[in-house]
Amino acid sequence: MRKLLIADDHPIFRAGLKEILVAAYPGAEIFECADGNEAFEKIRNQQPDISILDIDMPGQNGLEVTKKVLKERPGARIIILTMYREKEMIKKAILTGASGYLLKDFAVKELIDCIEKVNKGEKYIGPALAPHHYDIHSEDKKKQELVSLIKSLSQAELKTLKLVSQNHTTKEIAERLFLSEKTIENYRSRICQKLGLPPRNNSLMLWIGENREILSSTSEF
Repeated sequence: MRKLLIADDHPIFRAGLKEILVAAYPGAEIFECADGNEAFEKIRNQQPDISILDIDMPGQNGLEVTKKVLKERPGARIIILTMYREKEMIKKAILTGASGYLLKDFAVKELIDCIEKVNKGEKYIGPALAPHHYDIHSEDKKKQELVSLIKSLSQAELKTLKLVSQNHTTKEIAERLFLSEKTIENYRSRICQKLGLPPRNNSLMLWIGENREILSSTSEF
């Protein structure tokens, strides 16, 4: 491990994390950040092997930083270290692209194990959150499947899907893309086919409504 980053607005907690990391990785360079804006710039410039982010921070929160970092560096590895144990928050973090989710209550005991697993390319969710693990794994699998489907679309179809998701009509999309309405209808039809949707007029909008969070977390959107 060459570089590690800690972002948390509580200096005492941050110092405690640094002690753990220094003991486990004595040769690593460790960066400390007190807010989300600083964390984003430091991750962008220093490209740490793993970044450990709190959710609640001044400036950008940890999930916003994660989303922006992964848009620029899809392979970046980020661990969310937080007090939030609610299933919806964990899902949001994983869908945003975090590699690990760890509760602060268990940081001393679990942090190094979490880092080691994330460094190997594995996902880590703390044992205390095990009741949520299956649901989160299912959501992550769903995201991967949806991203794969989205990537099967052509650039023209992607642009069309993006504009449909922004509630533009076929006529408005045609005008924006300098194409005929018939061409846009063909794109919409092909999008439905590739996404495995039934040929109903509202099927695409229903699909977008159900998957808007995943759509917004992908780089194409």
